[in-house]
Amino acid sequence: MNCLAYSRFSILLAASTCMTASGAAMQVSNSSSSAVVLELEAMSTADASVASIWNDPSFQKSFIGGYGIDADIEPRMTRQEVAFLEKIRPLMESDLPQAEERLIKVITPECSATLDFTLGGIRFQQDRFVEAMENYQTAVKKFPSFRRAWRNIGLISVRNGDNPAAIKAFTRMIELGGADAYTYGLLAFCHAGKQDFQPAEAAYRNALLLQPDNLEWRLGLTRCVFRQNKFEDAASLLDVLITENPNNGDFWMLQAHTFLGLKQPLKAAHNLEAMDVLGKSSVDTLFTLGDIYLTENLLVPAQNAYQRGVERDAAQPCARAIRSAELLSTRGGVVQARALLAVVKDQLSLTMSEVDRRRVLKLDARLSMANGAASEDSVRVLEEIVKLDPLDGEALMLLGQQAVQAREPDRALLYFERAASIESLEATARLRAAQTLVSMGRFQDAIPLLRRVQEIKPREDIARYLEQVERIARSQR
Repeated sequence: MNCLAYSRFSILLAASTCMTASGAAMQVSNSSSSAVVLELEAMSTADASVASIWNDPSFQKSFIGGYGIDADIEPRMTRQEVAFLEKIRPLMESDLPQAEERLIKVITPECSATLDFTLGGIRFQQDRFVEAMENYQTAVKKFPSFRRAWRNIGLISVRNGDNPAAIKAFTRMIELGGADAYTYGLLAFCHAGKQDFQPAEAAYRNALLLQPDNLEWRLGLTRCVFRQNKFEDAASLLDVLITENPNNGDFWMLQAHTFLGLKQPLKAAHNLEAMDVLGKSSVDTLFTLGDIYLTENLLVPAQNAYQRGVERDAAQPCARAIRSAELLSTRGGVVQARALLAVVKDQLSLTMSEVDRRRVLKLDARLSMANGAASEDSVRVLEEIVKLDPLDGEALMLLGQQAVQAREPDRALLYFERAASIESLEATARLRAAQTLVSMGRFQDAIPLLRRVQEIKPREDIARYLEQVERIARSQR
């Protein structure tokens, strides 16, 4: 599993923590929250070493300062222990191995938990997290309300991907009055890692309250509200993110999906167009844009967006582009489908499989028939397809329609009869055959076909058509 590192701090600590997400590249024709989450979770990676935690000045200051003592929530120390820590403090800044060696010699089961905590901190700074965790666990066993020890147990648990342990540690720290933005942010991160988005949202809101300018807290909160289908909240949060980071294409994309969740597709299209202007669009986003326009029956913008998607990558699989041309044709966009298909054939010919080529040929034939007649090449290719696959129902139907246009009804009936043997096409094929018989004046022969169509898939318009054909047939007796 991959993870979204919601904060610089969690990135530095969690080199291998992870969160689940579903989906693949996003498609607006069936845009799902899971696809959006995948986009969101791809916004950043957790490829950083624990040592780089010290790049965060705020954390460095708080951690180094953590060697001090808070009398209200700290274990007591003897005068000798206090004097010893004062003596080795310079070593903790200049020679950690030497400080560790000296500490080990004085630590006993009866010593103050502060000494165990200090040894854990020294090992933590040397990236020896297993040993550091043991020291912190010893410290809280000796002194259960040792807030700083609980904090560091939480940090190491986050790094190890142990979300339940981290939640327990950070929650205990907050109960002891140690809440800060980092604690709330990491607590939120851990809840989100368990797919428990309500407490994650609450924790992110607290983190954002304490650090309103923190980009990662706002992004984490956005993810949580989105996963709860709180699209209005997500859109508002993304307004701020986009305003502050106008060149971040991921934010534009995520807000596009929130608009889709709010059933505002043209706002989503605006965001995707903005991504293209910024140079942040991809094949997926452009096809998504085309799907939005197609849903709104804006055929010319849809064709334009699909074409940009095709031209973006000549090595892409062509199945999606062919599907887009097919969708345009079914919406009545014959001109747009033909234009897109021409670009597909020109740009993606090297990636076409045999199946893809058949789809292109069948679509080409369908578009030709929409203009009045299929080309001879299209008919020849369709016949070859049928020879190779006698059960290719679409090719059979196209050949039947072409024969009708060519005024060859007997040949058309032959193809329709063959197509009717395919269960999924029986109703359509028998209807076409009945219509062909009616055009030939063979009304009596058309009646049983229309009755069979009504048995398979009853429709009021077919029922009326059947009544008319029966009436004419009776009048001819």
